Amino acid sequence: MSAALASPQAVPTLDELLATATVVSLPMRVKFRGIMERETLLFRGPAGWGEFCPFPEYGDTEASRWLAAAVEAAWQGFPAPLRDTIPVNATVPAVPAARVPEVLERFGRVDAVKVKVAEHGQELADDVARVTAVREALPDVAIRVDANAGWDVPQAVEALGRLSAVGLEYAEQPVPQIEGLAEVRRRLARQGTPVLIAADESVRKEDDPLKVTRAGAADLIVIKVAPLGGVRRALDIVAQAGLPAVVSSALDTSVGIRAGLALAAALPELPYACGLGTVRLFASDITRDPLVPDDGAIRVREAVADEELLERYAASAERRDWWLDRLRRVYALLHA
Repeated sequence: MSAALASPQAVPTLDELLATATVVSLPMRVKFRGIMERETLLFRGPAGWGEFCPFPEYGDTEASRWLAAAVEAAWQGFPAPLRDTIPVNATVPAVPAARVPEVLERFGRVDAVKVKVAEHGQELADDVARVTAVREALPDVAIRVDANAGWDVPQAVEALGRLSAVGLEYAEQPVPQIEGLAEVRRRLARQGTPVLIAADESVRKEDDPLKVTRAGAADLIVIKVAPLGGVRRALDIVAQAGLPAVVSSALDTSVGIRAGLALAAALPELPYACGLGTVRLFASDITRDPLVPDDGAIRVREAVADEELLERYAASAERRDWWLDRLRRVYALLHA
């Protein structure tokens, strides 16, 4: 999948990116994706702030799409919005069931909750206990689970059969491959398990993000701005896919969440609450006006990084050099 920008003439020079580049390391409240510190590189352009934060294990080609999205935000800005508030879900990491009320409390009132499941080193009983704890705490919310491709097909069918007793809105990426997703859908239908399948990694990590649609492997798609190369690129993918879309975050600061809000605001239809409330998982953000949910929604507005917070959470010199080297390598791929 190309990392080319919608408007190539809007691409800044490398020196322009480096001139305002700042690397921060933000503490998490709870472990998420196996980390307790989230590193990210931020820079400022004529249209606002951009965020470049592909996870460290991602290769340069994949990371180039994240840089394209960051440049779009800072140099091009976003399409005109169709709505000014975005409904969002709470997110519960793979914490022990006893910690679920503590996590939910940070989000306030919500109509949907996404629960992480299939965590390495945990068992299905842990997932059932965590999802059940959410249902007990919030009897009327829509619950969706996200396995991050952590199961194989038989495990997914068994797990979703058990978890469906609690009532699930959908299951996100239960297995890795597109063929596996299609098989899970077929088996769930045969056994009468009423769980929709959402594709995430099978959209953003594929060379062709529309393969999942052609294979009949999902009922809906999860869309993340940065891994897909920007808001305009994501809008095009949703239009071509012809499936309902849920806009989600990639564990971004408010700068990255702003791009997710722009996508959600520009979609013709927004049938599901979005996974854009994840700033609540950070112990601190980089703006004085963080983009966090209020009464189950986030108001669309700009995210302006605060210089004092950028300085307070500045990454070590070693990590800063690592990110700047990465930026230089990945920038070379933007026109590839």
